[in-house]
Amino acid sequence: MERSPTAASVVVPAHNESAGLRGNLTALLDGVPTGTFDVVVVCNGCTDDTATVARSVPGVRVIETESASKALAVELGNAATSIFPRIHLDADVRLPGPDALRLVRAVAEAGVHAAGPSRDVPVDSSSWPVRAYYRVWENLPNVRSGLFGRGAFCLSEEGQRRVDAQTRLMNDDLMVSEAFAPEERRIVSHTSVVVRPPGTAADLIRRRTRVATGNHQADQHAARHASTSLSDLIKLGLRQPSVGLRVPVFLTITVIARRLARRAVRAGDYTTWLRDESSRA
Repeated sequence: MERSPTAASVVVPAHNESAGLRGNLTALLDGVPTGTFDVVVVCNGCTDDTATVARSVPGVRVIETESASKALAVELGNAATSIFPRIHLDADVRLPGPDALRLVRAVAEAGVHAAGPSRDVPVDSSSWPVRAYYRVWENLPNVRSGLFGRGAFCLSEEGQRRVDAQTRLMNDDLMVSEAFAPEERRIVSHTSVVVRPPGTAADLIRRRTRVATGNHQADQHAARHASTSLSDLIKLGLRQPSVGLRVPVFLTITVIARRLARRAVRAGDYTTWLRDESSRA
């Protein structure tokens, strides 16, 4: 395939992601001309062969750091490339190359500085509480319109400057989403990123505990962020009764996660990453 002018850079922080990384990088590079993306994988604190796997994919540059810090990995990746627009991609999600290009085109439009893909959350293999939770979560208005929870977003050069000026917080994608007014960000139709959900309720609670901890940190910094109230859930249940039947499961998991988050909050621990291994390949 003929080499193409570089359309965007892609920064991929990766911590022990060897199981699914090759497939995700291959999906990103397939279906687009060689050289379309300047891909930088930043292996942070890895104890497996993530770096070796990344280097095995043609067209990928690899940086390694001993620190298991996603924030540092993103900083190193940003410093390693000067190309815009810039896609930030989690190592455990799959974004096809043609869809990545659609995100790039979106931020080229006047006034649009951030774009994200539509989510594909395949819950068929998850337990029923997980399926019930995501049935509610995916129908929340702020979840449908926000950039967070997608594992991928694209920023214009101005968008990246705005994000760089923010305080680094645990819930990084939520803060990125809230850095832009609704008219400045876009969820691009006819794109899809596969975000694998937890397999069990226990795994889901670990993931939501991390989110609850990060939300508390954002509150401490007076950072504006999307939230869901009880009235939002009631309105959703009235509009969609089949979804409303699952609201009690959603509320139960949310309450448990918030209570478990208190320990980290009391300790001021906003760096421990409660990782959900069940969603890895």
